[in-house]
Order: sequence, then C-alpha cells, then structure tokens
Amino acid sequence: METEKRLAEYVADTGFQELPGHALEVIKNVVLTNLGTTIGGADAEGCREAVDLAREWGGSKESTLHVHGGKVPAHNAAFANSIMARALDFDDVMNPGIHVGASSVPTALAMAERVGGCSGKDFLAALVLGTEVAARINAASAYDGFDPVGICTVFATAAVAGRILGLNARQMLDALALALNRAGGSFQSNIDGALAVRFIQGFASQGGIISAQLAQRGITGPQNFLEGMHGYFHLYAKDKQDTELVAGELGKRFELSNTVFKKYPSSGSTMASTQAVLELVREKGIGPDDVAEVRVRVTRQAFRMGGHPFVIGDNPTVNAQFNIRYCVANAFHRKCSKLQHFEPLSIKEPQIMDLARRVHTQPDAALESRGLLAMDMEVVIRDGTVFRKSVDIPAGFPGNPLSRDEHMARFWDCVGYAQRPWPGADVDKIISLVEGLEGLDDVRSLIPLLLRAPGQTGH
Repeated sequence: METEKRLAEYVADTGFQELPGHALEVIKNVVLTNLGTTIGGADAEGCREAVDLAREWGGSKESTLHVHGGKVPAHNAAFANSIMARALDFDDVMNPGIHVGASSVPTALAMAERVGGCSGKDFLAALVLGTEVAARINAASAYDGFDPVGICTVFATAAVAGRILGLNARQMLDALALALNRAGGSFQSNIDGALAVRFIQGFASQGGIISAQLAQRGITGPQNFLEGMHGYFHLYAKDKQDTELVAGELGKRFELSNTVFKKYPSSGSTMASTQAVLELVREKGIGPDDVAEVRVRVTRQAFRMGGHPFVIGDNPTVNAQFNIRYCVANAFHRKCSKLQHFEPLSIKEPQIMDLARRVHTQPDAALESRGLLAMDMEVVIRDGTVFRKSVDIPAGFPGNPLSRDEHMARFWDCVGYAQRPWPGADVDKIISLVEGLEGLDDVRSLIPLLLRAPGQTGH
C-alpha cells in the first residue's frame, strides 16, 4: 500500500507555501468558473428538485444552499450545489471527461462552513491537493464506459473535505480508501441525455464528504484501495498499475495543469467542431443557407460522446450539449455559441434542425496521433466549393489556454444567464475575492455573494 500511503501523506502534510504559483492560478480559475456556473445554472432542470430534496432531508443547519438559500448538513448542501455547478456543462474538465471543480469547490465551501471558517490559503491548499490526487488517479484510468466523475472525482472531494477537517495522514488514507466504495456512474447517462449526468456530480461531493467524516471517526477503508486485488487499478485501469504516474514526483509534477476551461458551453467532444465552424464563418463569410453538407471526422473518443445523430429526447439541453451535429448547426446559424442556445426553444428551431441533418460525423482513429480531440472538417457549399478546417487542440485545452479576458467572458456569460439579474457589485466582489483568495481570512465571505436577493425566485 505504498502508493496509497504516499498520496495520503501528500494531501495531509503539504503546506500552502509548498504549492507552486501555476497550480494556484489554475485553481483560482476553477473557483471562479464554478461560482459562475452555479449562479447561471441554479435554475436549470433538476436543480430546484435537488435543493428541495436537500431541504426535505433536514438535519443540522451546517452549510448554505447556494443561490436558493437555507442551510442543511454539509454533505447535502454540497450535493445540491454541485448539481447546480455542473448543470450548464460549462465547468472545468479534464480528459477523458472528469469534472472536478463542480464538486471540489462546493465541497470546500460547504466544509468551510461546517468547521466554522477556513482561511483562503487553507481553502486553496485543499483544492490544489484534492484536485491533484484525482487528476493523477484519472490519468492512470481506463474507464471503458464508466463516468470519470462518479468514479474518480470522489477522491478529490474526500481529500478536500479531509484536508479542511484537518485529518492526519492515517485518517486521510481511510478517507480516500472509503471513497473507493462510493465510486459509481456510467457514460450511458450522457449518451441518453439523462439528467443523471449532473446528479452524478452531486453524488461525488456527497460521497467524498461522508468518507472524510467517517474516517475522522475512525472508520477504516481498504488500505490497498489502489493496488489491491480488487482495488482501483483492477476495477478501473484494466489492471495496469502505473504507480509512478499516480504517486511519482509529488509536489513537482502537477497533473492538474491538464485542466480544460471550455470556450463554449457544451461537451468537450464538440469544442473542436464548434471552433472550426466559427473560424470558417469569420474567415470565409459562410452563412447557414450556403451550406449543402458538413463532413466532420473526429477521434473515436469524441465520436462516442457526441457523434451520434441529433435526436431531441426528454432533456433537449443535454441532448444538444453532447451532440456535434447540433453544435455545428448552431454555430453556423447563430455565428456564436452561448448558453441560451442550449435552451429547449432555441434547440428546436426548424432552421437548426434542418441544418443539423446536413451534418455528418465519422470516427477516425488516425486523428488521435494529433490530439485526443483533433478534428477535420469539410464544408460543401451549394455551388460545390469545399472549405476545409482542422483543429488539433481546441481553445481552452492544455497547449492552447484561454486568456484572462476569455476567462472573464465565460464567467460573465454564466452570470448573465441567471434567471434573475445578479447585482453587478456582488459580481465584481466575487471576482476580487477569488483573485485575492490567499489573502482572505475566511472564505465564508464568499457565501452571501452567492445568494439570490430576498424575494427573487427563478422562473
């Protein structure tokens, strides 16, 4: 259990001063991103139900339900708040689809309230270390249809919660070990367009907090939770035990640097094709009526997630978010990609549906040598001219980072999407506090800024 022990000691014993500036900068962007998606997503489908259920469960008034208000036990607040943070699918992500921040940030805020306060430095340290543990385990995984959020994000939330609770290394080992037994989730939810996609985010937060609280009370988990006969490597890595990737160069190599901040509010599988269309529109002036056919070749991973024909099911928003054909049609038709384009009425516009039928997707394994989400596109216009566009690394992915202005644009897009206007002064204050997190005496000062004004309700 040497690998497991090293990870636990790293999370429990590393000081804020040992964390490099680039890792802290990534996490600040994660925090800002998820505060924005929480404000913008709080009234998305399923979120009100999650909040109502958390209230119905009752219990100690420990942590705040963001936007909607009221207090419930920390693990249930994090459950509902994480669903809100994920609902827009505009939060941070890492290949091959693990969303960490939409769970880690709500978990950290809920636990900060649970323990009676947390400094900005301690908050950042918990998030860096928890994210790094999950990122390393994720990098060694072979999910084969399991949802990385449900399988691996729970290690981040257990580490974050355990760090804020002040667990020692032995307790942290138990927290991470117990988290293995909370892992679960399937990508079938994404393919079928089920609201379960965003609820898995809540399960990961809830399970991580419970694991840390149990460990604090002396409940033990399987000490060989990674390397054991029926441990993580066997279950979710096809028996490949890459212990160096998971526990090598701790404090020197940061897998969290692979965090993606998507430029557009849809699945990562749609990023390259959306970007390609918008570049062609800008460069060639192609309009939706000009398009006779669009041929999109993508990697096998992207095709599995978003290459299927566009069909509107019970949850149109999820159907559109995870569909390349819709996103291509939307980008041609509207010449941009914004959150409001993934509302049911926008999705069902006849012109969009007609254009989506002219988009064809195909998997191409040869693209994978250029990048995990590399894409080639051919656009045939009605006079027979063919325009081609290739994207190897979409904007916002490692190797092609967003600028600060682009991060701010994403944040403001989320805030502007809220069902009720958010006070500009509060938004400015959120930005200021996040940028100066290491100087905050208590991160609970963020909580009032995440609450809707009295008397305001969502549609």
